[in-house]
Amino acid sequence: MDRAEKREFVTDLHGVFNTSGSVVVAHYAGITVAQMNDLRTKMRAAGGTVKVAKNRLAKIALQGTESEGMQALFTGQTLIAYSEDPVVAPKVASEFAKGNDKLVILGGAMGATGLDAEGVKALATLPSLDELRAKLVGMISTPATRIAQVVNAPAAQLARVFGAYARKDEAA
Repeated sequence: MDRAEKREFVTDLHGVFNTSGSVVVAHYAGITVAQMNDLRTKMRAAGGTVKVAKNRLAKIALQGTESEGMQALFTGQTLIAYSEDPVVAPKVASEFAKGNDKLVILGGAMGATGLDAEGVKALATLPSLDELRAKLVGMISTPATRIAQVVNAPAAQLARVFGAYARKDEAA
């Protein structure tokens, strides 16, 4: 990697640390290429990204960001997983780590909030932004449908009464 590529890598990572909803840092020693591709595919499908981080360059990229406190996590073979949705990267990384003991989650950050490994796992248990939106829409629409049913109920009862009288008159 020449100087221009390093400069571009640092600039890209600096932008990632500034704009991502959450960043997860993990050790990946011993993971095969196929397993790494599987992790990248799962992360991409969920809306996140996985990058292998050069520790020195990642520490430089962290300078001047809200996530600057996580510099100590960058030792050994590290990768970063990040996403705009704060729950996606921790959720996919935690799920993958459950099935593969070679991926060791070290910690991460969510904006200015530093996370340890347990914090990342706790964040992974939360519902995603899309799931929360769906629940909110469901909660809002349920009372509206109930109100419509209550308002329409008297009219429906009157229609049944008139229908019963009409059938009674026809029968007579």
